Amino acid sequence: MRKIDEFWMTRCLVLAKRGAGFVSPNPLVGAVIVKDGKKISEGYHQQYGGPHAEVIAINEALKKNKNLNGTTLYVNLEPCYHFGKTPPCVDAVIQYGISRVVIATEDPNPLVAGKSIKKLKKNGVICGVGVLKEEASKLNEKFFKFISKGLPFVALKAAQTSDGFIAQSDGTSKWITNTRSRKYVHQLRSEYDAVIVGANTVQHDNPELTVRALRGRNPIRIVIDGKLSVKTDHKVFNDKAPTILYTTKTNSNISKNKIFDLTKNGVVVVQLNGKKGILKVNEVLNDLGKHHISSVLVEGGQKMYSEFFDSGLVDKVYLFTARKKYGTGLKTFDGNLNPIKLMLLGQRYFGTDLFEEFYLKKKN
Repeated sequence: MRKIDEFWMTRCLVLAKRGAGFVSPNPLVGAVIVKDGKKISEGYHQQYGGPHAEVIAINEALKKNKNLNGTTLYVNLEPCYHFGKTPPCVDAVIQYGISRVVIATEDPNPLVAGKSIKKLKKNGVICGVGVLKEEASKLNEKFFKFISKGLPFVALKAAQTSDGFIAQSDGTSKWITNTRSRKYVHQLRSEYDAVIVGANTVQHDNPELTVRALRGRNPIRIVIDGKLSVKTDHKVFNDKAPTILYTTKTNSNISKNKIFDLTKNGVVVVQLNGKKGILKVNEVLNDLGKHHISSVLVEGGQKMYSEFFDSGLVDKVYLFTARKKYGTGLKTFDGNLNPIKLMLLGQRYFGTDLFEEFYLKKKN
């Protein structure tokens, strides 16, 4: 029975991934309904505010005139218990007579947190919990951190040469990696709520930070510029995606004309406390969390990497390494107050570029 449950739960995870980049701050969820060993319907959460996976699967079965009595529902996250954008999924499961529900992980949202499982059992529905729990938890790691801590999941992305540089001595770093790697960066951007860069990256690279190489949602672009030094004509301030600029209150008082120009173009300027034009990234993340931004991708540069590492709030690192060498320049990770300890999750090649994915080892 366990092998059968794992088979159908694997299908749920495959379905759930299709919602990546479209459902945040909601979790990724897939659902499959099975009767007598055969799938009769399936569904996944497709967009924020839209119907949940369980309801889509149930509706698909009803359209086929299927009787749901005696069926098993497989879902990678505990069905919702509360009214949000949609009614509680747990009520639909009970209403249509589903006999068994197999769940990969409980929902850590305090509004759910095991309540749906208890309600299902109380109404005679057999429940199994924990099938492919590790895989399901990794799939929704962004949602789990945000819902439990109120802070965005933080991933750091860097592209470096084989000798460990992210830029040449003059600060430029155009196209270290190949087109396949850059396309995957666009995929990553589409899966995060926001992308963060510092003022130096904006000035030297003039990135647009949108999703262009494939279909996907543009992230919110965030510029951390404590001294308000960037010019207002950079690409990151165009109207192709929302942009937030964080600066200090002291410098914003001095540069009222620049703030006026930015806000006139639709840029949201947030003023936080800071000394000598320096912002603390934990305060930026706290503010983002308050505005329901559940995940951020930090794209540079070196100073920004160090500040995020020193904050202790980085969860994951995506590292692209090309075969080319610079010899001199800006080191990828340099100037951190503490050693960086990483745990390798996996690696693959995009052409000749090596791509590695790491978790950060946290202090106990």
